[in-house]
Amino acid sequence: MREAAARWLEQAAKVWHFRRDVLGTAEAQELNRCRDDLAGQLKGRADADRLKSSIGALEAALRKSGGAIYPMNGLTENVEFFLVAAIVIFGIKTYFLKPMVIPTNSMWPTYYGLTAENFPAGTAAPGWAGRLFRLAAYGAVREAVDAPKDGEVSALVYVDSTGEPHPVPVKVEGRSWLVFPAKLNEYTFYVDDERVSLRLNEDFHDYDRVFTETYFADTAALKAQWQRALMQGTLKEVLLRQGADQVYRAYRLPLGRTVHAGEPLLRFDLMKGDMLLVDCVSYHFVRPKVGSGFVFQTGKIPSLVLEGFPDEYFIKRLAGVPGDTLEIKEPVLYRNGKPIEGAAAFDANARREGNYPGYVYGPAGRAQYLQKGESLTVPPHAFLALGDNSPISEDGRYWGFVPEKEVVGRPLFIYYPFTRRWGPAK
Repeated sequence: MREAAARWLEQAAKVWHFRRDVLGTAEAQELNRCRDDLAGQLKGRADADRLKSSIGALEAALRKSGGAIYPMNGLTENVEFFLVAAIVIFGIKTYFLKPMVIPTNSMWPTYYGLTAENFPAGTAAPGWAGRLFRLAAYGAVREAVDAPKDGEVSALVYVDSTGEPHPVPVKVEGRSWLVFPAKLNEYTFYVDDERVSLRLNEDFHDYDRVFTETYFADTAALKAQWQRALMQGTLKEVLLRQGADQVYRAYRLPLGRTVHAGEPLLRFDLMKGDMLLVDCVSYHFVRPKVGSGFVFQTGKIPSLVLEGFPDEYFIKRLAGVPGDTLEIKEPVLYRNGKPIEGAAAFDANARREGNYPGYVYGPAGRAQYLQKGESLTVPPHAFLALGDNSPISEDGRYWGFVPEKEVVGRPLFIYYPFTRRWGPAK
């Protein structure tokens, strides 16, 4: 009964705060008299009968003075609950803990972006039960393209400046969850002359590996197939249009395989990138520390603004604070004349240990800073951030410094997917 009395006092306080400016003098006095009486009974540890009597008197006063606040219907209660919950969640996300999804592999292998687990034709792939489990535990979504008929398989490829062939990604507009606009890459196969394609998120950069694993032993075998087709004259040139006025040349490369209708041309699980909680509070009180994960916004980085880059959240590793001088001597990153310290990833990159590839110079003509023989000093009120996966990371080597006011915080915890990386962020 005492618990019930406390709930009634809470409800009476809500009515009073919502309604006191519109209550008549008599209603206000009666409501407060009943509140004070019940509060006194509760404080004096009155017996159940006296509490019940005081609750009844308060309930009668509430019915007279409560308006729409009492009695409250179920719809109003639910709206109030979800509204308050939304405000609390929005406040936490804005000022304390911000959830973030890693889209690319610029910080791999510390944090994973979109990756793939490949299931080439002839290998076992998880069935429906396994797929449901993997979806729940890892965010794995099956991607596949099947042969529309029997025939010989070919694929669209292009050749880069070093002579290496790659599958052609054609940028197209699409939808995420069938609703939200999304930028996709489209990859095309042919079975004889019938065309089929697969569309994937443009942030997925593991397609070349999946394609090569499915049809060739390694990249050398893919290049050898290209050279054979070139010598035999079996390549077919295709002109592709990108945008309104950009046209470039691609080729239909025979892949040396014949398939049957319904057989997968490509089949893999697309694994969701790591989902992090970002601590948005600490950097209001302490200076960012070299070696820590580093989350920031891109909307006021001058080089990215000039390129029309959208305002997004990036995660890299803090490599330089104001006054630091940085230099790359592959594979080591130097800070103030010494190999950089402060994070296990720095040491692993310096030794090219495990999957850490080491620090490299950015491609000439694209990267503006930290080219061979160049050093870079961080100016006041700015920071330099670099990716752990240096060969593919577009970071401070490309667009320079992060303004102090654009710093968001540091990664705190990987809360999904439930892999061995789950737990405190590194």
